[in-house]
Amino acid sequence: MDRIRIRGGRPLSGDIPIGGAKNAALPLMAAGLLTEDRLELSNVPALADIETMAALLSQHGIAVEADGRVLRLGGRITDTEAPYDIVRKMRASVLVLGPVLARVGEARVSLPGGCAIGTRPVDLHLKGLEQMGAEIRLDAGYINASVRGRLRGATIVFPFVSVGATENLLMAACLADGRTVLANAAREPEIADLALCLRAMGAQIEGIGTDRLTIEGVDRLHGARHAIVPDRIETGTYACAAAITGGSVRLLGARLEHLGAVARTLREAGVEITEEPAGLLVRRLNGLHGVDAMTEPYPGFPTDMQAQFMVLMSVAEGAAMITETIFENRFMHVPELNRMGARINVHGASAIVRGVPALSGAPVMATDLRASVSLVLAGLAARGETVVNRVYHLDRGYEAVERKLAACGADVERDPG
Repeated sequence: MDRIRIRGGRPLSGDIPIGGAKNAALPLMAAGLLTEDRLELSNVPALADIETMAALLSQHGIAVEADGRVLRLGGRITDTEAPYDIVRKMRASVLVLGPVLARVGEARVSLPGGCAIGTRPVDLHLKGLEQMGAEIRLDAGYINASVRGRLRGATIVFPFVSVGATENLLMAACLADGRTVLANAAREPEIADLALCLRAMGAQIEGIGTDRLTIEGVDRLHGARHAIVPDRIETGTYACAAAITGGSVRLLGARLEHLGAVARTLREAGVEITEEPAGLLVRRLNGLHGVDAMTEPYPGFPTDMQAQFMVLMSVAEGAAMITETIFENRFMHVPELNRMGARINVHGASAIVRGVPALSGAPVMATDLRASVSLVLAGLAARGETVVNRVYHLDRGYEAVERKLAACGADVERDPG
């Protein structure tokens, strides 16, 4: 099993290209189920999760053609089942439920898997589809959904913000009869990216970028070409890498407007972020100091940046309190960071981080995607050698992380183990 070795203490300097957003690419690929015509997606990242979604689309009968950073999708749905063996690898697989049901009137989807960071139920997906006329039955670990005729438009008010439910119901509503309103919808840039692609495919969607989406159903969607937005989480991760090493890194293609609270929080901690024509220049000119952060739906501080920011705070002056409000099991990286000399105490949903002068290299174990990359960041800042084990999590969401860091002067390599 692969692991990554890091010998820390080197400031990063150079350019890092930011790839297409994984969290945009996966629902966009699912949108290919909504039409028989060709959907062409560019700026597609080369990630394990993309391969998993491609395998799932093929299972449904959709042809998937890869050409470098371009994916071409198209075809008839010949199988309505999303089997456990594929879905267990990645939670985003549940996003095929809405499109398949809307397109052919039935779907059988395994309950999803992914990172072990909390329960993350799909109740809102199912309740929304029921409001649109679907009959839902859970049996032997599968969601069995069907509808007589077509789904019907409905007004759906989410009791709390859910990215996945917003995406699933948005796609389903495009082929429903009548008007659907999604209130208290998620506002992430990835959802706006999906909505813009759907609009290019012929969907009628208003309110893009707001918490209230209005969709007028159409009889059919057609093909389109769409470029995936840059990955704001990859951007934030490498910004933390530049800051934690005291380096200066240019993040090519990154967009400041998508960072939301991450940019504001990093600047408060002493990180300089400057917009340039090619992207963002990130550097740390002086010391870091502790800043509190609380994870919230966009445009708040994202849960997917919590672990990386915690590493940054572990070597900052003073103390910081980091509160996790999205997932209940997302502090699993804390024991590993403490093994490296960090001073972090968890109290319920909050972690108190007291900065230390330096971390020490150690063998550590990755537990989920973002925890994996947080341990890589810790290794960049640590004295001595750090070995991050179980990095298959990392490959689900970060493309060529060791090569990108090594190109900026980091002493890092992948070891097949």
